[in-house]
Amino acid sequence: MEEQILRLPAEQLFQNEIDALIAAEKHPVPAGWNMSPQSVKTYICGGEVNGTKITPKYIGHERLVEIAISTLVTDRALLLTGEPGTAKSWLSEHLTAAINGCSTKVVQGTAGTTEEQVKYSWNYAMLVAKGPSVEAMLKSPVFNAMETGTIARVEEISRCASEVQDALISLLSEKRISVPELALEVPAKKGFSVIATANTRDKGVNEMSAALKRRFNIVILPAPANLESEMEIVKTRVSQLSENLDLNASLPEEDVIEKVCTIFRELRNGETLDRKQKVKGTSGVLSTAEAISLLCNSMALAGSFGNGIVSDTDLASALQGAVIKDEEKDNMAWKEYLENIMKKRGSEWSGLYMACKDLSGE
Repeated sequence: MEEQILRLPAEQLFQNEIDALIAAEKHPVPAGWNMSPQSVKTYICGGEVNGTKITPKYIGHERLVEIAISTLVTDRALLLTGEPGTAKSWLSEHLTAAINGCSTKVVQGTAGTTEEQVKYSWNYAMLVAKGPSVEAMLKSPVFNAMETGTIARVEEISRCASEVQDALISLLSEKRISVPELALEVPAKKGFSVIATANTRDKGVNEMSAALKRRFNIVILPAPANLESEMEIVKTRVSQLSENLDLNASLPEEDVIEKVCTIFRELRNGETLDRKQKVKGTSGVLSTAEAISLLCNSMALAGSFGNGIVSDTDLASALQGAVIKDEEKDNMAWKEYLENIMKKRGSEWSGLYMACKDLSGE
């Protein structure tokens, strides 16, 4: 059955690692947690326990991971912010998988998210037939987390309307949820918390109020500090993703990953890696997450219409779609990058340059 599921939750994908850490536990475990904060850090950052290799889920500043974990030990909620593609949702999912063994209590923040999706709603057929009752309630992921003493996730909180954000303030302050229709007050059990994520590029969508921000401990996740770190993240995630997808292609070579990360970093930062030449940026984010998607797309092209090895043509096709979001502005910036930067990098880049130039219509 699992083979037919497109994406398994983290606690199922890494069940062996979680079981090994729980079995080897030597430290105090907080109420409602499955393992200690030290073991959660090992699960997130990688290591080894009793011969079981723990793969790193987040490659970056370990101190930030420690701050995030220690926040969840207290009664404060956690807010992970940063540029798109800095692994906010990924870290959020794995924190809840390690702590509770369940990462699926999620509210996805959008312009259409309602207060009922944060608190509760009703099965109206049962409501009309029998009136208000516990059986007729449809509990939100946050409600379920409060009842079970676990952690709920709120993705893209800044995309939620202000009334939805305000609904969270009382929940995080009082640690209880009121159901006036049933004259019921449900207190949160020990272990309850919320991990929210917010995109710093979406600040102007629905700016979080100062009151709501005070309920969170804010951890800013930075973009990878250097090319080597970004390559390591991309390589690890592409390898993991390809195991669950029938791409029929071999993993990209090291130099292919390096080229993609180099292009993304230079267009993102507006200068070449050696800082000797300015580069015109594009309208897209060109995050690490997009680099991962691009390489998976290249593998799909190579596996479906090539020989299973990512070629310059496969890479160029995926690059074209990733870089050019605004046809007029991005097309011009991309052509300038090809002629002023990529063309001058010698024979190692010539194949990719020619493939990109052919696709750009020159």
